[in-house]
Amino acid sequence: MAQVDIKYINPFVKATITVLEMLGINGGMLGKLSLSDMKFPDNAFLIQVGLTGGMKGQVIIGMTEQKAKDTASVMMMGMPVNELDTMACSALGELGNMIMGNTATIFSTMNIIFDITPPLSMLGYDLKLQTDFTAIKIPIIINNEEHLSIYVCISDD
Repeated sequence: MAQVDIKYINPFVKATITVLEMLGINGGMLGKLSLSDMKFPDNAFLIQVGLTGGMKGQVIIGMTEQKAKDTASVMMMGMPVNELDTMACSALGELGNMIMGNTATIFSTMNIIFDITPPLSMLGYDLKLQTDFTAIKIPIIINNEEHLSIYVCISDD
């Protein structure tokens, strides 16, 4: 299993908190980092974005179904989101693009250049993802609870 260097975590944190603040979701803080087995036993909404170039692998943005609905509502200017339909999933995919675009910009200042793939959305119970890279879970805490987590499964080889 390839492992990510811990020094590469901060750009993901900074980009995620910056994007959330741009949306008006303030007070984001880093939770406790951990390794992840990539099992999602509850009803999870996941956004997968691939990386190619100076880094390769996958980044997964994960949240509960309710947090996904709440976040999609914010992305859609307060429109109520009762289900994760095509429009809500598109808004959340754009969240993935915004976070990863900002992350790529931060990495470019470190002379690490990579491209991102279009986001892929997943919703379901008891999801299990497999990757060749060790997954580091980066929880982002808002109002003393986990709002979302970034799962970084990358290599700079």
